[in-house]
Amino acid sequence: MDKLKQANLFRSELIPISGKLVDRYNKCLKTLGFTETNLKSFSIDGVGWSPEVAEEKKDMQYLNQGEANPNGIIISPLQKGKPVYLPFHSFDREMMKLVFKTHGEKINDITRDSAICIEFDQNIDVFYEPLDVLKYKDVAITFRLIDNLEEKQTEQLQLVDKFRNGNNFIDEDIQQQLLDSAKTYGDLRARDLHLEPLHFTTSSFFTRAFGGVYLLRDFIKPIVIFKDEKNYKEAIKDTIHDVLIYHISQPELVAKLKDHIIIECDLESVVTTSNYDRVKKFELAQFLKETEHPIQAILDDKGLFKSYLNKIDINARKQVMSVEIYLEKLERSNAYKIEDIVEQSFYFALHQPHSSLSAEHRDLIHKLLINIAPKDMLFLYWYDKEQFYKSYETWEDSFKDWVIERISNNI
Repeated sequence: MDKLKQANLFRSELIPISGKLVDRYNKCLKTLGFTETNLKSFSIDGVGWSPEVAEEKKDMQYLNQGEANPNGIIISPLQKGKPVYLPFHSFDREMMKLVFKTHGEKINDITRDSAICIEFDQNIDVFYEPLDVLKYKDVAITFRLIDNLEEKQTEQLQLVDKFRNGNNFIDEDIQQQLLDSAKTYGDLRARDLHLEPLHFTTSSFFTRAFGGVYLLRDFIKPIVIFKDEKNYKEAIKDTIHDVLIYHISQPELVAKLKDHIIIECDLESVVTTSNYDRVKKFELAQFLKETEHPIQAILDDKGLFKSYLNKIDINARKQVMSVEIYLEKLERSNAYKIEDIVEQSFYFALHQPHSSLSAEHRDLIHKLLINIAPKDMLFLYWYDKEQFYKSYETWEDSFKDWVIERISNNI
């Protein structure tokens, strides 16, 4: 990952945590029912997740109480606007935006000397079967402060009232109690520590529950798409819910998404885009073995591209150029079928969210499409970083350089 780090493409916006902030983080973990970390320093993202703590605990979702109950931690106002690097839901970052938009000033005040535990409650105690994801609707976002600071504020205010009553101001015991409270928790009298619960309503989304599930509920008919085959097979046994159920690898899924006006693909337009250029070059790169030139140079130089295109076998050559071959044939006759010429995953990789979709839905459908056909490395980085990092580890060094250049320059 060194090249990605040098290019600021690997978790570059994490916030470093050390000293007293580690103590506060551990108090949050205990408040939420988790074990403390033994690390003396680490980093966190916008929702309070830490890659170092996850590695220590050998649990990437260590802030979850089961798949139905994720949590968050705020120990710094710097978390505002930061990425959520391993979101459990596709809407996690939107929920954090709502939290900071509503309670930003209070968060700035509270995190001076305390920390905030967040519970994202769907009113689902536990998942039992795959289609339980249909219960996702409204999320209640509630907050708890470490050290029960709100209760301590109430106790401090009661002590102040007691101190002011009659001649209690000369009572040394009351004086000492006030001093002890102030030393431990600070002067809490004028601080607003109450964070009202928030409500977030979900529409279509992706969740990591059950091995990864897309729920598209804002279209003609709800569609549930499973990444995990075992959970898909369990879900299709259901006879109660009126939904369409697919596994992400089913070719019929793409056709259904088109029918529901969720995705589209105009090949004549697509071939002029950088998306097509990246996918075509990715296709060629898969066939290049023991090259005399760096793969980055082959993909960037038109002459080298043509040279190596002619060096691979004829079937591979046809696959790389299949879209352009199909369009040329189509100009002469409409008798040709795209599935007879263009490899299926190549064709799927050129689909786009339908132009009528909102920005929120477009991002979700981009993520779905890159999971169906992960051939555009820029889109894979944008919409599924976890899968991008896994794939990156398997690539040849020069191909890594080519991908990094695409991402860094957005080309």
